Order: sequence, then structure tokens, then C-alpha cells
Amino acid sequence: MKKTILTALTGILLTACSLQKPLYSWSNYSNTSYNYLKNSDEKSTQELIKTYKSIIEQQKGSRNVVPPGIYTDYGFILLQTNKTTEGKAMLAQEIALYPESKVFIERILKMTEK
Repeated sequence: MKKTILTALTGILLTACSLQKPLYSWSNYSNTSYNYLKNSDEKSTQELIKTYKSIIEQQKGSRNVVPPGIYTDYGFILLQTNKTTEGKAMLAQEIALYPESKVFIERILKMTEK
């Protein structure tokens, strides 16, 4: 009887400790953002843009939502590469998905207008 209860409890504990799907999938963001910050050249910029597109198009996290800040980062990079319309669209996406980011994004837009 004790063995049965112990086995059942062990099974429950192991099940509770199993790996869960992360909230967001980040693709290769860590590596490409590091390379972009380190090198700041055309190649690293294009790789970072490619990573942003991958994260946005293939979100595999449990929320099935783009992680906070990705649209903002992507929009800011697009603004820096003179793709103003696309950049502003990404910033608007961030506000739509995460309304609390509105104040921060409005500051970014004011900076780009100067």
C-alpha cells in the first residue's frame, strides 16, 4: 500500500515538474542582436531584420503572440534604415498588442521627427 502511494506521488511530482512550453519563441534573437550591437554593419543589420521577421511570422510560444518589444525594436531599426512607413507600422503594432508601451513609443516617434 505504501509503495503504491509513494509511486503515485512520485508520478504526480514528475508530471508537475515537466517542461512547459515557453510563453514566447525568440528564434535566434540573442545571437543576432549581439552581432548587430557588436558589428553595426550592413550584414548584421540584415540578419537582425531577418530574425525579427522570423519571430513575427513563426511565433511558437504558448501565447502565440510576438514577444514584448520585438515590434518596437524592429520598427526602430526600420526607421534607422530610412524605411519610415514600415517602421511606424511596426511601432503601431506594438502599441496595439501592448498598450502600455504607448508612452515609450511616442517618445521614439518624437525623436525621429527632429
